[in-house]
Amino acid sequence: MPDLLGDAPGERLELDAYYADFDEKLWSTSAPGFWKLERQQFFKEPGNASWEAFAKGDWQGSMRLIEAGRSDMIDYYRKIEDHGFVNRRVRVVEQPIIPYLQWELHILRMRDQYGGKVRVVTGEQVAGFESDAPLPEIYTHGTSTMYQAVYGDDGVLDHVRRFVDHALVTRCQRFIQDLYEVGQPLEQFFAEHVAPLPPPRQP
Repeated sequence: MPDLLGDAPGERLELDAYYADFDEKLWSTSAPGFWKLERQQFFKEPGNASWEAFAKGDWQGSMRLIEAGRSDMIDYYRKIEDHGFVNRRVRVVEQPIIPYLQWELHILRMRDQYGGKVRVVTGEQVAGFESDAPLPEIYTHGTSTMYQAVYGDDGVLDHVRRFVDHALVTRCQRFIQDLYEVGQPLEQFFAEHVAPLPPPRQP
């Protein structure tokens, strides 16, 4: 398919400006809510204590740190519920599941448990949309604002592009929602494909 974003350049936001803008927009999100598409299989998340433990090879420590954040996760999704909008995510997962994704899927499972519902689609399910390039990492607030996360070659978030064209945001939100509707619920996917995995070996 043609590039999902077309020729829209978006507005480049450096990270400090993006974080402030995202937080402001999130709590004023209206219908159809917050929708996110994650396509890349690998990221680096410096500053995330659990990821840093995982990156050092301390799998059990990283799992303990995820668990330690449970109460904050509960509060976060309770606040979203109080604000009256849905929070949905599509995660593309290719097989075999690489160590980073094995780690991330534990966090996504916790999100899913408290209201940030996640569904999984396979690389094969999105291949028909990627004849020109991989799908972008995008997320929408209602139909008014969309962000594209842009990562460096090292997998670290470098900057963000913001889009405010209503037609573009609406089209992309609908695209994510369509993928969500054909995706596998995360809890089911996790039980079948993630729970049986041994702790990953870091290179």
